[in-house]
Amino acid sequence: MTDMNENPLAILPELLLAASAVLGLLLGAWLPRNRQWIVGALAVVACAGGITAAAVAASGPTLTAFGDAYAVDPVTSTSRIVIIGGTVLVLALGASPLHAHPRESEFFVLIQLTALGSLVLAGAQDLLLLAAGYLLASIPAYTLAGFRKDGPGTEAALKYYVIGALLGVLMLTGITILYATGRATAYPALGTALRDAPEVLVATGTIGLLAGILFKAGAAPAHFWVPDAVQGTSPPVAALLTTLPKIGALAALFRLGDVVLSGSTLPWPALISVIAAVSMSLGNLAAFFQQDVKRLLAYSTISQVGYLLMPVAMAGRSDLAQEALLFYAAAYAVTNLGAFAVVCALPRALSIDDYRGLARQRPLLAVSLVICLLGLVGTPPTAVFVGKLEAFSAAFDGDYAWLAVLAAVNTVASLFYYLRWIMPALSRGTGDKLRGGDRGARGAAYTATAVSIGLGLAGGPVLAVLDGPIAT
Repeated sequence: MTDMNENPLAILPELLLAASAVLGLLLGAWLPRNRQWIVGALAVVACAGGITAAAVAASGPTLTAFGDAYAVDPVTSTSRIVIIGGTVLVLALGASPLHAHPRESEFFVLIQLTALGSLVLAGAQDLLLLAAGYLLASIPAYTLAGFRKDGPGTEAALKYYVIGALLGVLMLTGITILYATGRATAYPALGTALRDAPEVLVATGTIGLLAGILFKAGAAPAHFWVPDAVQGTSPPVAALLTTLPKIGALAALFRLGDVVLSGSTLPWPALISVIAAVSMSLGNLAAFFQQDVKRLLAYSTISQVGYLLMPVAMAGRSDLAQEALLFYAAAYAVTNLGAFAVVCALPRALSIDDYRGLARQRPLLAVSLVICLLGLVGTPPTAVFVGKLEAFSAAFDGDYAWLAVLAAVNTVASLFYYLRWIMPALSRGTGDKLRGGDRGARGAAYTATAVSIGLGLAGGPVLAVLDGPIAT
């Protein structure tokens, strides 16, 4: 058993985000339009405080807070740093396009609430808190998807909401069945009760629960909303949707597999491995001939989630699973945000062909794009290379060599559609759509690229920090 306390400081990063969101909403009600950037600055300060608090908590002991409902362990601490750090980049991407917008402050508040919901998903150790985190991560995101109030944005928000509501109901149904089966909602007690529970009830409840979490992760078969929502919304929101909620959902899945279902009659590794295989394969196949850059990155996200599910499948089966998931999640987040930052920096370049001549007109942006796209493939020395290597190792260690081989084949295949974007960017051309752009997004792209390389080079020390006991 881990230490249990009711100290609010145990959830200080979450409290800082919540307080900043509430205060930002109040400030936005009376600040003049050209001063609403103050709400964004407040959000950045809250994120800086949250990262600091998360780093301090990571150096302390593993504990649970508030009746064992919330865990503070390496999974939560790493997710906090990754999600809040990603939130800062998303805030930077949205600052210039939303400057002096009538609802600028609301935009910043909704980003923080989505990040807060993702944090709750990552640390939840109770089914009821997990459901609350799902709603908190979903409802602000639905609003962000249709924030522009144009045709594509409205369609994106509608599809996102309808699928989310349907799968959310299935998730609540699954929670109800698991509660009725195990007579508990807290993970440790539920895990003990499910070991001797009827297999049919455990399987039915788990599948219902997975429906909602896989929706947040963007994994098959709950992935249908991803390409339409990402293509229809603005690039900063697309960057958020494909990153922050996914980190929280994957952490939640890992905790469920390790604490609740590893000892049950349900074949957890086989189930998640099949989902991982389908996700990475469908994402890659659908991305092959995409022309729209946001849609291509959307299908890339689905395939990346497939790779990220490999260590989730090995939860409780391989000692390498936890550090593989946490490192890969951080690597994917910064690399994916870097690719979207390039898209945000060139708002008029919508298709692959629009990037023709980027290396001549914007050489630094071209370098960032190439590094981030090759990073998503898993090219050394980027962080995703180390993350994939650890994920493959976890699969082999867990006796799922076939999954690692399939992932390697998909990795090689993914190089095709990333090169389809890289080649025009490195070729000659004088595209008018490459002129102008967002200076803040360029800075975010350079920062994310540098972090991706730095994280890859520092893979050994970082992996050593990620290993630690999960709260039970």
